[in-house]
Amino acid sequence: MPVWDDLVGQEKVSEQLAAAARDADTLVTAIASGTPPPEASKMTHAWLFTGPPGSGRSTAARAFAAALQCVSPDRALGGIPGCGFCDGCHTSLIGTHADVQIVRTDMLSIGVKETRDLVRRAQLSPATGRWQVIVLEDADRLTEGAGNVLLKAVEEPAPRTVWLLCAPSIEDVLPTIRSRCRLLILRTPPVDAVADILVRRDGIEPGVAAVAARATQGHIGRASRLATDQRARERRAAVLKLPLRVDDIGGCLKAAQELIDTASEDAKQLAEEVDVKETEEMKAALGAAQGGRMPRGTAGVMKELEDNQKRRRTRTQRDALDLALIDLTGFYRDVLALQFGSRVALANTEAEDTLERLARGSSPEATLRRIDAIAGCREALDRNVAPLLAVEAMTMALRAG
Repeated sequence: MPVWDDLVGQEKVSEQLAAAARDADTLVTAIASGTPPPEASKMTHAWLFTGPPGSGRSTAARAFAAALQCVSPDRALGGIPGCGFCDGCHTSLIGTHADVQIVRTDMLSIGVKETRDLVRRAQLSPATGRWQVIVLEDADRLTEGAGNVLLKAVEEPAPRTVWLLCAPSIEDVLPTIRSRCRLLILRTPPVDAVADILVRRDGIEPGVAAVAARATQGHIGRASRLATDQRARERRAAVLKLPLRVDDIGGCLKAAQELIDTASEDAKQLAEEVDVKETEEMKAALGAAQGGRMPRGTAGVMKELEDNQKRRRTRTQRDALDLALIDLTGFYRDVLALQFGSRVALANTEAEDTLERLARGSSPEATLRRIDAIAGCREALDRNVAPLLAVEAMTMALRAG
């Protein structure tokens, strides 16, 4: 299966990347044979993939990285690089290719130290592959200092190094960096296309895939999790009951606390699975004694690991809470659609009775104010407002309408 098949609903982007991969292959072949490289090329050294959450930014970047490393013999016969089966494609997609560095963070930001390590790697020639490729999946999380470090590498790239940056929008990347990248804008995939890939790729039953794709409004990753994780479905069902529980102040405060507790529990479960394994691996690497006693001079390393794990738990909790707020926004979007008599498909068909009751009992203006309140809560969380205070303010605003 070609690497482009996982780019759901992104036909234009797939065509652009396939053309660039073909030119990149021609360029490397010319260099290897000592012939002059072509003057016109769709290939460049830095790319910026933007698009809304779930559009497949990192999937597109990984697919392009695989196509750049493709060693299929079909290329010599005019085939498009990116067969999906050769060693170059396979190892790039699963993250084990020696010349493809995939960077994503579980922390709140990417700092100067990590970025300098990437820049040093970018100066190396490819070890076994055709290009040195660095995929930065969270370019929007670069600190200002890290962005300035990256700028130098993007300005003066090594001859066969390619930077693939991913961010929600161009505004999330420093202007000096984005001006030196070729921009690719991905769109939200159609619901039907998301359901189709869940069936084809993950073996999900068609009915379940359709419900998950519709509920997440085209977000591929969330749709996959919703279709395969019973706990995720239960948490979402609980969130959709919140609008009925804000009739009084006590209900608002209780609903807010439960929303925070659910996000914390979700983060704790995810973190524990990773933290325990990570800690044991670190102890083994540092040569811990059989009884668990650490060698001298290793306390600082373990403290740094604990700090990193704490920051990761914070981000995981925020992500879980933000996901709940997105689901809540989708709920009120359905209410608004019913109030206006719109023919758009409802995302939350399983709660249609509740949607109709709220639509009859309030005005479109009130619904819009409630959507604004949820957006305000998300912004407050981004500004590091205490989560419980932000959510309590939101639930009180939902009650007031």
